[in-house]
Amino acid sequence: MPVISLVGRPNVGKSTIFNRLSSSRQALVSDFEGLTRDRQYAEIIFDEDTQTQATIIDTGGLTQQDNVIDNGIQTQVLNALEESDVIYFIVSARDGVIGLDREIATQLRKLKKEVVLVCNKAEGLDPSLAVEFYELGMGEPQLISAEHSQGIGDLIDYTLPKFPKEMEVKEEDEVEIDGIAVAVLGRPNVGKSTLINRILGEERVLAIDLPGTTRDSIYIPFEREGQEYTLIDTAGIRRKRSTHEKIEIFSIIKAKEALDRSHVVVLVLDASEGVTEQDATLLGMISEKGRALLIVINKWDGLDEYQKQEVKRKLEVKLSFVNYASVHYISALHGSGVGKLFAPIIKAYNNAGIRLSTPELNIILEKANTGHQPPPVKGRRLKIKYVNQTDTFPPTLTFHGNHLQSVPNAYDRYLKNFFINALGLTNTPMRIEYKSGDNPFKGKKNELNARQIAKKRRLMKFIKKKK
Repeated sequence: MPVISLVGRPNVGKSTIFNRLSSSRQALVSDFEGLTRDRQYAEIIFDEDTQTQATIIDTGGLTQQDNVIDNGIQTQVLNALEESDVIYFIVSARDGVIGLDREIATQLRKLKKEVVLVCNKAEGLDPSLAVEFYELGMGEPQLISAEHSQGIGDLIDYTLPKFPKEMEVKEEDEVEIDGIAVAVLGRPNVGKSTLINRILGEERVLAIDLPGTTRDSIYIPFEREGQEYTLIDTAGIRRKRSTHEKIEIFSIIKAKEALDRSHVVVLVLDASEGVTEQDATLLGMISEKGRALLIVINKWDGLDEYQKQEVKRKLEVKLSFVNYASVHYISALHGSGVGKLFAPIIKAYNNAGIRLSTPELNIILEKANTGHQPPPVKGRRLKIKYVNQTDTFPPTLTFHGNHLQSVPNAYDRYLKNFFINALGLTNTPMRIEYKSGDNPFKGKKNELNARQIAKKRRLMKFIKKKK
């Protein structure tokens, strides 16, 4: 499948072009320079007539400045260029040619790649005024306006001949394999991107010792031992009062969307800080969504034995409300314990998506009723007739019976724990719903025959005489 990289200085509209080509809002877009810091991928049908597919890669803006973030971004761009068949060199038609454009063009000319010069923000521009862009030595400039969707079709037509001769065509009966979607969540700077890089064995996402370097949610296809995964690296979620930057608020939304799309969540905590208030909030979000969960304690190698014991003691108290989640101690930087995460991830996925037969569930229900009869509520004893499974991710059981409108919390917990233990489920919560049978006589008036009416009248006369 052909690969196209979008390259250029900050704020020339790379992410807007990415979103326009992929018909999505997968990349964050704002008039804020340096917003995109990692590589962002999307697979698209590049040409509907020929069903030609392509992968487009959005990259961070090149500044040529010597600092830790810009050096990291430059590494990411170079990695993207190595993967590319065609490079879109994006410049701004409004700004004209500036010195940084010339420096980037010099670097791109050294590559043995097909480069297309794309002049974005060209709405209303006279094509004759684009002559200055020829000095970049990239051939004919393609004038577009990604924001207004102008010139995109011409850009695609210009690009198609530059693809490698053997292009993949999407077959209508092609089967897409859905892997395990694993979202990596956590506060800023706990080591989420470092963990993903360690899993992948490459510097796939920007990982530096500075909070907040991941702003988009990055979706990364990955395969290990025949099992396909989609790793989702998310922006660190700060407390609301800490999110003064509008972009940080966007990133939180992206992280919540990633949570919605995931099968399994890996929550990364910093061993040196333990479970903070914000970690507890994140756990609440995950629990509310009903996602399968692994808790990973990172930077474990930096603690002495006393500190490790203290962390474990505090975890037992603060993580009691997600006692279904397993806890793993790792060092993402050095790789210790990372390889052992895959087995519980697969198990969590299987448990969360488990399909249970109704006879099997009702055998367990009979044992639960034998061990603890349903309690009376408002003078009426609950009666559970049968149970069946109604959903997955998480497993959801629906109990049917009489007077189940207000099942006591204690009995609800008993049923939930009994079924979890009987089924051997780990790393996934279970949801329980109750459905009472409808009264067949509700709303129906009891029609009396003549004999019953006469009897009722005699009874009423007797009551009146007694008074």
